[in-house]
This record gives sequence, C-alpha cells and structure tokens, in this order.
Amino acid sequence: MLLNYHHLRLFHAVAHAGSLTRASENLNLSQSSLSVQVQKLEQQLGHALFERLGKRMNLTEAGRIALDYADTVFSTGDELVSVLKGRPQIAQSILRVGALTTLSRNFQLEFLRPLIGRPEVELVVRSGTMRELLAQLEAHAIDVVLSTMAVRRDAGSLLHSHLLDEQPVSLVGRPRADYADFRFPTDLNTVPVVVPSLDSDVRTAFDRVLSLAGVHPLISAEVDDMAMLRLLARESGGLTLVPPIVVQDELQTGVLVEVCRIAEVTERFYAIMQTRRFPNPLLAELMQSRSPVPGAP
Repeated sequence: MLLNYHHLRLFHAVAHAGSLTRASENLNLSQSSLSVQVQKLEQQLGHALFERLGKRMNLTEAGRIALDYADTVFSTGDELVSVLKGRPQIAQSILRVGALTTLSRNFQLEFLRPLIGRPEVELVVRSGTMRELLAQLEAHAIDVVLSTMAVRRDAGSLLHSHLLDEQPVSLVGRPRADYADFRFPTDLNTVPVVVPSLDSDVRTAFDRVLSLAGVHPLISAEVDDMAMLRLLARESGGLTLVPPIVVQDELQTGVLVEVCRIAEVTERFYAIMQTRRFPNPLLAELMQSRSPVPGAP
C-alpha cells in the first residue's frame, strides 16, 4: 500500500488548523473537497483520525500518531532543503508531559533527565490542574500526567496510574543550634511550621500523626505549591514539612538542614497514562529506565 502524501498533507493542515473551516480557508479549498480527501486517508490507514464535534476536529489516538509522523515527514523535506544548502537539521521525536502545577520541579527534572539534552528529542511540558491535564490526556494532547495523586480505576476508564516513587517527608529549617534537641512531635506545640494545604495527602497523614499524639501545631502558613513551599522553607524562621527532593539543592548547600524525618508520612509520585494501541516509545523508555518501587503494582 502506497501512502497518498497529498492526502497526508491535507490531513496535516486540518489537524493543525483544528477545523475544516479554517483549513479550507488556509488552503483555498472547499470544505467538502477537503473532508473527502481526509476520509480517503482514513480509509487507506484503516483508522479514524478525527472525532468530529460540531465544527471542531479533535484528533483520535491514531490521529495523534499520524500527525506526529506527518510532522516528521514534512519537516524532513525542510531538512533536505537545509542540508543541501549547508544548514543540516536533526529530526526530532516529541514527548508531551503534563504536570500538576503543585508538583515538585526537582521531581519533574529527575523523571525527564534521561531525555534532556538529546538533540533528537523534543520535550513539551505543560502545567495545569488534575482535571485539565486528564482531559488533555484523554484527548491524546499529552502522553503522560505526573501527579502526587493516583486516578480512580473503573471499568469504563482507560486511565491507569504507575507508582514512580515513594519518598520520605521531613521537617526542614535553616540551621539552628537548638534543633539538635528537637523532639517530634511534642515540640511542634511551640515551634512554628509551614505545611502543605489540606488537599495534600501528606498534610492528611501529618495531621493524623499529630492528632494521635495530642499535639496542636503552631501553623504559620499553608501552601499548595511546592515551589512556594521551597521558598518559605528558606525564608521562614521555623520548620517546613516537605519531601527532601523539593529542597535538595538547599540541603546540599547547607542553606537548610533536615531536622526530623517523619517515618509515618511519605509522598507518592505517579505517572498517569492512558491505555493506547500506539504508545509513545519515549515514554516507554522513561518508564523502563526507572527502578521498580517496592510494593508498587
């Protein structure tokens, strides 16, 4: 079967335009003619490439794969011209990653490190709420969502969560001599502490530990953003409840010290993916590069 590259070019235009109307205006073709050509490509490939929702043309999983290949095909043509003109380019594969706005940047960096700096790889990282990112994942606009929360499995869902890591949570603070005698949890009755917001599983577990001990902590701030938590840990005169990976640079340089590691509280990091017939090989590479987490499914 020989691929019709004219049909592929028209599909490429519609996919990037997002609608037949806009694409037909850009190409100076009628919508009906353009629709017929795209349908012929779908018949040739044996897969629907679009979900037609009113005037919108949303890519299916097969459509997203086809668009990635189409981008490569037509960028290769541009590369050919550049090479012959003495300006060589490198073809790239793309991995699209969604990350919760509250997720540690250091953890994101560690997860993506195997792909960073590789000239043949383009990384697209988007931040958002869980609802926004899962909607993008289901629409095949991103390949994976990085989160500290797992998705609920049910029979009708194609989404599943992979536990990437489970890390300890500590109380950290600026170096002070009296921290050598710090007693957890009783000293939290008088030492101010910065904590994650009530939406956090870490906060829930922390509150449970203190409640069982009869301790009422002196909370100086509650934040739901790890970047802000890191800044407050550096600026606050008290302690901050945080996974050490969030402040690893400060711990290494001595700006902060780990005062107490809380064994009963951990932070979990998940990769949320959708079951696909055509998984992104870059994502598979990242998942294979990680060591199995003890007790993970």
